[in-house]
Amino acid sequence: MRGMQVADGLCALLMGLLFAPGISLGASIKGKVVLVGPVPAQKKIDVTIDQYVCGTEKDAGDLLLSPQKDLRNAVVWLENPPAGTLAPAQSSKVEMDQNGCVFIPRVVVVPASGTVDFLNSDRLLHNIHATPKLNVSFNRTQPKSRTIPITFEKPEIVRINCDLHSWMVGWVVVAAHSYYAITGADGQFAFDNLPPGQYKLQVWHERLGTAQASVTIGDQQAGRVTVEMKAP
Repeated sequence: MRGMQVADGLCALLMGLLFAPGISLGASIKGKVVLVGPVPAQKKIDVTIDQYVCGTEKDAGDLLLSPQKDLRNAVVWLENPPAGTLAPAQSSKVEMDQNGCVFIPRVVVVPASGTVDFLNSDRLLHNIHATPKLNVSFNRTQPKSRTIPITFEKPEIVRINCDLHSWMVGWVVVAAHSYYAITGADGQFAFDNLPPGQYKLQVWHERLGTAQASVTIGDQQAGRVTVEMKAP
């Protein structure tokens, strides 16, 4: 009898550990995006207006690389997310500021039907202008300290411009599901809580275009992948 009680207790303890909050049963994908081949010339843009805020020259900002050619601001998502995966409800604010006459951050991800708050921290007038294919077009002037919320209903990649400062470009990636990521300065991305299987990755970068990769993960086993992109 005592042996059965001990066995039952161990079983209950094991089940409690398995299903305790914060413990994941899923596997993960960990990867990075890198540039291969020659590094394209970095673009410089002469600034001829509003120099008292914008300065006299800007980096184009459309190709950010580490010394090891890790690629920043690449967007990675699962082309075949797990069955039943839905677009998540927006859980936190997504903001894109206009600061120093550049969009910061340059690339944001928002779930479908989510909202981006556009800010203006500069002491001059900007505007936000977009002509997406699936979402509603907008063109709004924006003085300093005014927040303009824009809701994006359908998944697509939307370019944002400031018509008053032609070098200013930002990107809103409207996500169809929760498995989207933006690479940081080290080029890395990760997806967690996935069931075992083979996954197709889609990668987009504003200057380098698109790339694809696939990775297979097992139960409790991380899949690792390096996605290579080339300059056109």
